[in-house]
Amino acid sequence: MPRRRSPSSSSSTAPRNRTPQPVRVRRRTFGDFVKAFLAFVALLALLVGVPFALAVTAGWPFPETFEPMEWLKQDISVGTFLSILTFVVWLAWAQFTACVLVEMKAALSGVGVPGRVPGAGPSQLLARQLVAAVLLVGATAASFTPGLSQLGQSLDGNQRPTVAAAQQTPGLFAQQQEQASGAAAALAEQASHAEAAASTGARQQGDTKFYRIQPPEGRHHDSLWEISERHLGDGRRYKEIFELNKDRTQPDGSKLSEASLIRPGWIMEMPGDARGGELVEMPDEAPGLSPEVRQQIRDYDRTGDHAQGGGGGAAEVSVPEQRPAPAPAPDEAGGQEHAAPARETSSFGLPEALLAAPLLAAGLLGALGHRRRQALWQSAFAGIGGRRGMEPPTPTGDAQDVQDALLVGADPEGVRLLDRSLRGLAASLAAESRPLPTVYAAWLTKGDLHLQLAQPSGKPPAPWQLGQDETLWMLAKDDAGRYGDADTAAPFPGLVSLGTMDDSRLLLNLEAVPGIVSLSGSEADRAAVFASVAAELATNGWSDRMTITLVGFGEDLTPLAPSRLRHLDGIEALIETMEAETRQRRGALGAAGHDSVLTGRTGPAQHTRWAPHLVLLAAEPSAEDAVTLAELAADASRLGIGYLVGTGDGELPGAAWEMEITGEGKLLAPLLGLELDAQLLPAAQQRAVVELFVDADPERGPDGPSDTPPFLVDVSEQGRPAVYARLVGPYEIIGLDTPDGERSALLHEALALLLLHREGVHPRVLSSALWPRGVTDDVREALIERLRAWLGTDPDGTPRLGADATGRLTLAKSVVSDLDVLRSLYHEATQGRGVDSRAVRGRLLTDALVLVRGPLLADRPEGRYRWLGHEIVDAQLPLLVADTGLALSEFHMEKDRAEKAIEALNAALRTASSDERLWNELLRATHALGDPARLTALAADLLGRSGARGLPPRTEALLDELLPTWRDDAALAG
Repeated sequence: MPRRRSPSSSSSTAPRNRTPQPVRVRRRTFGDFVKAFLAFVALLALLVGVPFALAVTAGWPFPETFEPMEWLKQDISVGTFLSILTFVVWLAWAQFTACVLVEMKAALSGVGVPGRVPGAGPSQLLARQLVAAVLLVGATAASFTPGLSQLGQSLDGNQRPTVAAAQQTPGLFAQQQEQASGAAAALAEQASHAEAAASTGARQQGDTKFYRIQPPEGRHHDSLWEISERHLGDGRRYKEIFELNKDRTQPDGSKLSEASLIRPGWIMEMPGDARGGELVEMPDEAPGLSPEVRQQIRDYDRTGDHAQGGGGGAAEVSVPEQRPAPAPAPDEAGGQEHAAPARETSSFGLPEALLAAPLLAAGLLGALGHRRRQALWQSAFAGIGGRRGMEPPTPTGDAQDVQDALLVGADPEGVRLLDRSLRGLAASLAAESRPLPTVYAAWLTKGDLHLQLAQPSGKPPAPWQLGQDETLWMLAKDDAGRYGDADTAAPFPGLVSLGTMDDSRLLLNLEAVPGIVSLSGSEADRAAVFASVAAELATNGWSDRMTITLVGFGEDLTPLAPSRLRHLDGIEALIETMEAETRQRRGALGAAGHDSVLTGRTGPAQHTRWAPHLVLLAAEPSAEDAVTLAELAADASRLGIGYLVGTGDGELPGAAWEMEITGEGKLLAPLLGLELDAQLLPAAQQRAVVELFVDADPERGPDGPSDTPPFLVDVSEQGRPAVYARLVGPYEIIGLDTPDGERSALLHEALALLLLHREGVHPRVLSSALWPRGVTDDVREALIERLRAWLGTDPDGTPRLGADATGRLTLAKSVVSDLDVLRSLYHEATQGRGVDSRAVRGRLLTDALVLVRGPLLADRPEGRYRWLGHEIVDAQLPLLVADTGLALSEFHMEKDRAEKAIEALNAALRTASSDERLWNELLRATHALGDPARLTALAADLLGRSGARGLPPRTEALLDELLPTWRDDAALAG
C-alpha cells in the first residue's frame, strides 16, 4: 500500500501525531461475570455432563469384543438403531470437545484466528462463543471473539476480510515519483468530511500510520485481530494489516509470515482509516517516543510498498465510480434494449474469451475486414493467381466459431469513442500549448473514460473534468460524443486491455510504465495473456504507427499486422536490437530538444516520429539477461519503449510492476491493488484467428479461395423461387405478406442478414446485429420464431428457416435474393454454359446487369443495418457489377458494337462509379467510335471527377495513347 499523506489546514497549529500509550484493558461489569459463569456451567454440562449421562444410560460406545463378522449376522432391531444413535452422539461430543480445546488454546495464547476443526462448522462457532464468555474477564478473549449476536452466521462469513480500501476508491491509479512528491495528496479524501469534523483533533484519513506491538500485560497478549478491532472497528479486517506488513523486516531482523505470530516490539503499518491513541503518524513529531523507536519506525517506513518498484514508485489501483445506468427502453421487438450490454446467458459454444473482449474483438474484426477488402481489390486489379472477382473464404470449424465470436463481442462504437476522445484531448492540449500528461492507465466504465495520470497536470480541457483527485481526468460518455475526427497523432497508442473488475475495463499504458512489467504464472496462462496483448496492440483503432516485437511466442502472430509485428528468434537478438534502438532514441530526443516522446507527439513532427516500440517477451530470461533488460528499461518510458516480460516464479530484477495470471483466469497485481478477470486469447483461438487472416491474405497463391459463389441458384425458368428478395437497390420482398406492426423492420433486417450469409448465421450473431447493445435470450428466441412463422414452409412441409448441425440458422434454397441470382448468372456466363456458347454468355450477362438497380439496400432506414459495417459485401457488389459490365462490354466489342459496350459500361458505373477499370474500358470503347470530340468530352468529364487527386497513372497512360492532346485541352479548359 503506498504511503499517503493528506494536507491539513490545521497541521501548522496542532500536531497530528499521537504518543503511544499502554494498552487499555476494559473494565468488566457484573454482567460480564454472570455471562462467564453461565458459559462455564454450559461448558461443564456439555463436556462432563453429556458423557457421564451417556455412560450411565447407554454405556460406552466401544463393544467389549471386536467381531465384525458376528455383528453382520445379527438381526437389526430397535436396540441396533439405539446403539448407532448413541455412537453418533459420542462422535458429536468428541468433535465439540476438540473445538473447545482448539478455541481455548488460541484464546489463552492471544494469537489470531484459531485453526478449524474439520467438519465442525456451527459446533466450533458455539465453542468459540462459550470459551469467549468464560474468558470474558480477560482482555484476550474479549477482543478476539466475535459478538454473541453473530452465532447464526457461518464460520466462513466470520473470517472473511473486508475489501481493501484501495479497491473502494473510485478511479485511482496513483504512482508517486520523486519529482512529484505531492501527486497523491488528494487520495486522502476518502472519508466523509462530516465524520472528520465530528471528532475533536481527528486525523485526516489516508495518512500512513504505525502501531508498535505491546508487551504482554497480565493475561493480555496483543493480536492482529484485537488491533484490528480496536483501531479499524472490525476484527475481521486483521488480514489488511497482515497484507500491509507481510515479509517486511522488523526491528529484531525477523519477518511477519503468519498472522498469528507477532512479537512485542514489532511495528505494524496500519490502513489509512485506522484510529486510536496508540497509533503514530509522524515519528519525528511524537515527543513520547524514544529516539531508538523513532528511528525504527522511520527505517520500517522505508521498507513499505511505496519504497519499492525499481524507481518508479508504488501504485494504487481502484475501480472508477459506477454511474447508474439509464432505465431501459423498449425496443421494436417488445424486449428491452439496455444502455449497458445485456449479455445473453448462452454462448452456443462460441469462445467466451473473445465474447468478453469487446475492444480486442473490434480491432481484429476491423483488421480482418480491411484485409479481405484489400484482397478483393488486389485480385480484381492485379489478377493475382487468376482470381479476378475472388470470393472471400468461408471459414469452418474453430475459425468459424472465432469469426462469430468477433461479430458478437466487438464494440466498434466503444473503440471509436476511445480514439476520438484521446485524439480530441491531444488536440485541445496542443491548442493551449500544453504538453501531454503521462498516463499510466485508463478505465472504461459504462462508456465513461477515466485517465490516471502519473502526477497532477492541472485542469483538463473541456469537456474533460477532474476526477476524485488531481491525478484523475474523466470524460463522460455523453461528452465524448461531442468529439469528431481530429487531425492529430494518437497520444497514447500503448494502451492495451488487461481485464475487467466489476463493470470497469482496465487499459494499461505499456510505454509509460517506469520499468519492466513482469507477468508470472504457468506457461500456457502467460501465453494467453501475451497473445491477447499482442493482438490488440496490432489491430486496435486508437493508435497509429507502432512496432511490436515478439519473442518466445509459440504461434506466430505476424499475419495479423505484418507492418506492426515482428518476431525475433531469441533474447540475444532482442537485446542487441533494443540496445541499438535505445541509443538511437536518446540521441533523437536530444537533437529534437524534447524531454520525452510525449512532447514530440504534440509538435510539428507529430506524424513522422515518436511511435512507440513495445516488447513482449513471453520466454523467461536468464538472470544475466534480466539485468540487461532492466538497465535498458530504466529510461524506457521517456523514450516510448515498453517491456512486458514473462517469468515463472514472479521474481524479475528491475520489474516496476509485477502481475500474476492464475489458472482461474484472474490477473493479480497485489502491489497495485488489482484483481482482474483477465483478458485472454488461448492457444486454440489464437490459431483460429491467425487462420482467418492467413486465408484472407491477398498475396496467397492460386491455391487460395476461388471465385465460385458460396450459393448457386437455378437460373432457368424451372428454378423460380418461392420467396424472392431484391437487395441490390431498394429492398423489396416478393412472395411474402408484409408483417404487421413494429416488428416488420426487424424481420426484414433479419432476413437480409440471412440472405447475405447462405452458409448460416449463429443465433448470437443475429441478435447482436439486430440489437448491438444487447438483448435477452427470450427476446431473441421470440424473434426467431416469428421469422420462422413469417417465412412459412415449402410444399413438402419443410420450414424455410432451419438450422444446421452447429445450430446456425440457414435458409432453404427456395428463399433467394437478387444478389444470389446476380452471382449465379455471372458465374454461369464466365465459367459455366456461357464458356462454350457466345449467345448464352451474352444473354446471361445482359440479364445479370439488368438486376442492378443501385447500391446494396439503398433505402435502408437510418440507424439500422449497422452490421453492414462488418461486412465486405459493400466492396464485393461493386466489383461483381464491374466484372459483369466489363464482360458484357468485351462481348459486344468482339462484334465491334461500341455503342452497346458503352451502354453496358455506363450501367455498371451507376453502381461501381469509382472502378478505374470501367473508366478505362469506356475510354477504349469511345475511342473505337472514331469521334474525337466525344472522346475529349469523356476525358474532361473523367478529369473533373478525379478532383485534386488527379487521374490514376494507368488512366493517364491510356489517355496519352488514345488522346495525346488531352493535357493541352485540360489546360485550356482550366
